[in-house]
Amino acid sequence: MFNHRELTAADIFARLAVDLHAAGGIGETVEAVAKFAVHALGCSSASVVLIRRGRSPEVAAVTDEALAELYRRQIDTGNGPLITAVKDDVVVMVADVLTDDRWTAEWAAQVAAAGIRSALHLPLPVAGRPVGVLSVYSDAANGFSDDDLAVAHILARHASIAVATRRQQDTLGQAVDARKLVGVAMGILMISYDVDQARAFTILQRYSQDTNTKLRDVAQHVIDTRKLPNGRLPT
Repeated sequence: MFNHRELTAADIFARLAVDLHAAGGIGETVEAVAKFAVHALGCSSASVVLIRRGRSPEVAAVTDEALAELYRRQIDTGNGPLITAVKDDVVVMVADVLTDDRWTAEWAAQVAAAGIRSALHLPLPVAGRPVGVLSVYSDAANGFSDDDLAVAHILARHASIAVATRRQQDTLGQAVDARKLVGVAMGILMISYDVDQARAFTILQRYSQDTNTKLRDVAQHVIDTRKLPNGRLPT
């Protein structure tokens, strides 16, 4: 814990870099970002929502569980500052929820009831596309100064790089795991059906294509059951 007013920007982001490096996966990464934002900005709460193409925004980290419910309502209704930040890829500042009329009165009442008076929503861009949104909240109107906004922008840049890096690492890890599964399944088929390595891979690939099933899922079935999905070799 630290007082953000007593540290230089270099101190703040050096600590953030260490925390993000130590995080074990994307979940821990965004949790570290949200917690760090609270301390770095001296705000009341923070959150990170992740964005994936073709999916609804995912509430990935919150420092206050009340935020998760507020987000779910925005996602369900398609209305609110978070949705605006996601769809328009813009920074959204809410100076005072009680006087801001850009969204519904129901949204304002729900946010105020949660003890929130002002907020910042910052997209996390990577290669021109947002991978998430960092949001910070204050229990006071006009709770964020120009200096806070500058720090929040830098924090969002760090967070976007960390999220993109973790996603890439997770994807590579999944690819390695998939290759291992396929290799084990091929070995089972070679023994069970007396086929060579090339034929074993072709069998797995054919089942994957014919049933529109991921290759790794077909391989996992073979490993779990020691047989092909329908028990027969494809023609």
